[in-house]
Amino acid sequence: MKFVYDFSEGNKDLKDLLGGKGANLAEMTNLGLPVPPGFTITTEACRAYLRDGDHVDGLAAEIDEHLTALERQMGRRLGDADDPLLVSVRSGAKFSMPGMMETVLNVGLTDASVAGLSRQAGGNDRFAWDSYRRLIQMFGKTVCDVPGHEFEDALHEAKTAKGVTDDVQLDAADLRELVAAYKKVFAEHTGHEFPQDPRDQMDQAVAAVFRSWNADRAVLYRRQERIPTDLGTAVNVVAMVFGNLGADSGTGVAFTRDPASGEQGVYGDYLANAQGEDVVAGIRNTLALAELEKLDKRSYDELMRIMATLEGHYRDLCDIEFTIERGKLWMLQTRVGKRTAAAAFTIAAQLVDEGVIDLDEALTRVTGAQLGQLMFPRFDLAGDPSALTRGVGASPGAAYGEVVFTSERAVEAAAGGKPVILVRRETNPDDLPGMIAANGILTSRGGKTSHAAVVARGMGKTCVCGADQVAVSGTTFTVGETVVEEGDVISIDGTTGRVYLGEVPVRPSEVVQYFEGDLDPARANDPLVAAVHRILTHADSRRALRVRTNADTGTDAARARRFGAQGIGLCRTEHMFLGDRRELVERLILARTDTDRDAALAALQPLQRADFLEIFREMNGLPVTIRLIDPPLHEFLPSLEELAVRVAVQHEHGRRDEHDERLLAAVRRMHEQNPMLGLRGVRLGLVIPGLFAMQVRAIAEAAVALAAEGGAPRPEIMVPLVGAVQELETVRAEAERIIAEVIGDSPVEILIGTMIEVPRAALTAGQIAEAAEFFSFGTNDLTQMAWGFSRDDVEGAFFWRYLELGIFGISPFESIDADGVGRLVRIATEEGRAARPGLKLGVCGEHGGDPDSVRFFHEVGLDYVSCSPFRVPIARLEAGRAAVDTDGSDHR
Repeated sequence: MKFVYDFSEGNKDLKDLLGGKGANLAEMTNLGLPVPPGFTITTEACRAYLRDGDHVDGLAAEIDEHLTALERQMGRRLGDADDPLLVSVRSGAKFSMPGMMETVLNVGLTDASVAGLSRQAGGNDRFAWDSYRRLIQMFGKTVCDVPGHEFEDALHEAKTAKGVTDDVQLDAADLRELVAAYKKVFAEHTGHEFPQDPRDQMDQAVAAVFRSWNADRAVLYRRQERIPTDLGTAVNVVAMVFGNLGADSGTGVAFTRDPASGEQGVYGDYLANAQGEDVVAGIRNTLALAELEKLDKRSYDELMRIMATLEGHYRDLCDIEFTIERGKLWMLQTRVGKRTAAAAFTIAAQLVDEGVIDLDEALTRVTGAQLGQLMFPRFDLAGDPSALTRGVGASPGAAYGEVVFTSERAVEAAAGGKPVILVRRETNPDDLPGMIAANGILTSRGGKTSHAAVVARGMGKTCVCGADQVAVSGTTFTVGETVVEEGDVISIDGTTGRVYLGEVPVRPSEVVQYFEGDLDPARANDPLVAAVHRILTHADSRRALRVRTNADTGTDAARARRFGAQGIGLCRTEHMFLGDRRELVERLILARTDTDRDAALAALQPLQRADFLEIFREMNGLPVTIRLIDPPLHEFLPSLEELAVRVAVQHEHGRRDEHDERLLAAVRRMHEQNPMLGLRGVRLGLVIPGLFAMQVRAIAEAAVALAAEGGAPRPEIMVPLVGAVQELETVRAEAERIIAEVIGDSPVEILIGTMIEVPRAALTAGQIAEAAEFFSFGTNDLTQMAWGFSRDDVEGAFFWRYLELGIFGISPFESIDADGVGRLVRIATEEGRAARPGLKLGVCGEHGGDPDSVRFFHEVGLDYVSCSPFRVPIARLEAGRAAVDTDGSDHR
């Protein structure tokens, strides 16, 4: 196995092996651009090092061979006392991870070679000692874990003693003393002197870069960016070129377009008499790149030509690092540059207009995650507010308002025109009115799949969950010594999870205004909005997956349709039993006779019919999948603890409330240790006579009513939690009888299908398909049951540790577990369609709006995905991207 490649041996397509930096250095070398000579130690070597330790068979010999060739090419030897070769040792993973891993410059410099370096620079002692102090500082921090502030303190003391504020004002003598101070710091923390063997320095630096792949910050960054943990990093060993040789030298970064907005122009920073780390560290104020033209026009003009060459070659925004050494320009790195979501769409559209790429490729240049960022309001953080605390960013957006602690108070305050933030330990279905009324929701418990998170995302409501420093008590919450009372204003960021005291200004999303039809006409030709429209329209033309929405009200349905939804994939009927209707549900549960039960159901039916008619009207002509009631009925009753205390207090005061006592008896009778695996879904419909029948009749009557108005209803009845075909057959027989009775001669057609959310249903899909006209995968419950996780508990309990250990790259509730849960989906798809070739297949769990999951569902061959209204455009985009990628085109 070959572990080391010269730059002339690689190219930009070898990122898996050479990492992004090494592959692009090789590509620039092959283009004939001015790149310092060097070689790349591969990601395979890194993986072998992390697996086997220091002694990777054959690696040292290969490094020797390439180092010797580099020395021959440069006419210098590493660390030679009279004419030293110095090298930089830099990380470079396949995916860009800016600042997450390590770099060491000036490797090979020793006490013996400082004078030789000075002679190389024409007797520039200051440059030589400046380079040496930089090596000791970077080597100490990176290789030996010496606290960085120790070096910074020593530098500060040196400047103070000299009476200067900038390190460039220190002369050679000052820097020589600083080197001595740095070496003392190094020895005190490591127990040994700074290494004087140049090759030992290089080997230690290479090993440190390998180890930095598993540094905490790199692990956290990979987790955030969903970068696989097993890739490893390459190491680039490059002959040093020096930007700190004086006023005619310097270093900088440049972008071929503005990475913030996508606008064309000259963007970047330049710092004279400096090395690259000075720009990144921000220890000195940089100049705008345009100022370089005044300082060194020849280098500036050459840089502009190279930037144009690179953008034309890579056909994208390029991020460039360069150094000027005494008027000679050197290219140290290029990569396809990171950019904001707005810039990603704008640049993709620009490149189409310029004839550089086509619309298919433009579609691959943007992501659903980026579109999601553009759809939520954002805080204007120009004032740099300090965060009070931080939780889990569960539903993106920016919201501020007065703190309220109950659903009732939220509704009351919102009705009075006040923006509010509902703060709870956790939410439950009773809080839904307050959640709807609030600008945002903050909870101290729960994660991204908690009740608050799921409901908030469905409503497009900003939500921060799991802010465990928030201690809620009555009408206050505390964070440390800070007390926040009801009525105080806070701001929450559902993207970062940050919570701020006071009102942080909010900017609305132009993209959402465009979808809603509310965009200011003056911004109709906004380049970003135009780019989003153009690319999303193309995605619609390319995608095979249809995109529906999860919606329970006419308002949500109307909004989803404006956002491009092609129907409703999940209408949760349980939300229709809350609020004022809870009393009717209590009557149903407490019914002692068939007559009492039938009366309660009869009272609920017209309310349900009205709900369905409203939704059918908004989705006229499009399919609407209605899930029959799913959760256990006792969730609609007061909690056992609360009710037991209330009754006990009544008894203590010699009072008895027959209604409360009957309620308590019912709650005790229906109480379950694990209600998610108990009497719910189809089981509830089979145990409570008439419950499903009432819902089916309401659906059919609403459909007939709309048809009579001249509409085109397309209802689909979904039976939840089916695990055996016999359950579905029983419900279906009753449903068909009721539908036939209600419809009569009406042209209405109603499909009957089931939700595949129990593993047994997936494994017996061939049987179930005989009785189902469609399947909808409920991936929330399917994930819960396949893994044996309680989705309401596990995120806060141990998911953080699983993510930390790399057991999960991402929560399986957030992105589909393709190997496990995904295999169940594949089995059910294949066996269901084998039994019923025309079987309609969709997904309605939270994964329906997750970009990676959408691509998986496309590959499996589902007909549609369903997601919350605000995620409909994201799913449309990702479905189009998946279709383009499946075509196998070369989209670079």
